[in-house]
Amino acid sequence: MTSYKELGLVNTKDMFAKAVEGGYAIPAYNFNNMEQMQAIIQACVETKSPVILQVSAGARKYANGTLLRNMAKGAVEYAKELGYEIPIVLHLDHGADFEICKECIDNGFSSVMIDGSHHPYEENVALTKKVVEYAHQHDVTVEGELGVLAGIEDDVVAEKSTYTQPEEVIDFVSKTGVDSLAISIGTSHGANKFTPEQCTRNAEGILVPPPLRFDILEEIEKKLPGFPIVLHGSSSVPQDQVKIINENGGALKDAVGIPEEQLRTASKSAVCKINIDSDGRLAMTAAIRKHMAENPSHFDPRQYLSPARESLKEIYKAKNINVLGSANQA
Repeated sequence: MTSYKELGLVNTKDMFAKAVEGGYAIPAYNFNNMEQMQAIIQACVETKSPVILQVSAGARKYANGTLLRNMAKGAVEYAKELGYEIPIVLHLDHGADFEICKECIDNGFSSVMIDGSHHPYEENVALTKKVVEYAHQHDVTVEGELGVLAGIEDDVVAEKSTYTQPEEVIDFVSKTGVDSLAISIGTSHGANKFTPEQCTRNAEGILVPPPLRFDILEEIEKKLPGFPIVLHGSSSVPQDQVKIINENGGALKDAVGIPEEQLRTASKSAVCKINIDSDGRLAMTAAIRKHMAENPSHFDPRQYLSPARESLKEIYKAKNINVLGSANQA
C-alpha cells in the first residue's frame, strides 16, 4: 500500500474549509497525459492556486493508474521546480464501486469520489458509507453524490438530469459521513450540455443555456451550512475554441456550456470544488487542429503538443483568476 502522504499530496479537508470561508472554488482538472499535467501545474503555480488533479475511469484505462499516480508525485516536485509549492490533491473522479475506490486509496490517491447516484437512495447511502469508513482509516477524503447529471463523460452516461432534493442532504451526509457532496443544479457532462431546444439565442445568435438552479443550492446551504459542495460538468465550452476546431476540419455541432458568470456566482457560495474537463479538451484540440492546418509538413508530436499545452495552460490560468477565484489562495 502507498500512502498519498509519501507522494507529497494532501487531502481536501483543509483545502475545502479555506475555500468555503474565502468564497472561492478549487479547480478540479482532469488529466490523462503528461502535457495536460504540465499545463495544469504551470497554470496553478503561475496563479498560485491550489489544485485537484482528477482521474476518471477513462483516464485509468488510457494511461494506467500506476502511471497517473506517479505523474501526480512528479507534479508535486514539478511545482517546486517551477518555484512555488502548491497544495495538490490526487482525486478519483466518479468511482463506480467500493473496489475501485479501495484500489485508488491503496495506491496513493488522497481523495475519492464514490458515485452511487444511479442507485436507489438507500443503496447510495450504504455504498457511500462503506467507502467513507475505509477511506477515513487512511485519512483520505470522500466525495459523494446526490442527484444525476445528464450528458456523457468517459464511462458516465445519463440521458437526463435529476435535481438534488434538498430535503435528502442532511440525512445523506449524517448517515454516510462524506466530506463533500456533489449536487445536480443544472450542470451537465460533456461539450454538448444542452439541446438547442433547451436554449435561447442572444443578439449574436449564440445559444444561451437555461440558468443554474441557485434556489436549490441556497436550500442545500441552509440545511448544511458551511458544508463543502461540488459541481460536476462545469465546463463553459468557449465558443472561440469551438470555432477554431470547426474552421480547421472539426464538426462540433451545438456545443454549449455553463456561462462563466454563473460559475463565479456559485464559487462564492458553499461550492468549493468545480470540475472542468471538456474546456481543456477543446483548447488542446483547437490548438492541434490549427497547428496542423498551418503546418501540414509537421509530424513530430512535440511540434503540435507544445502549442496545445500552452493553450491549455492559458485557459486554466483564466479559470483560476476570473471564474473560480482560486488565484493567490495556495
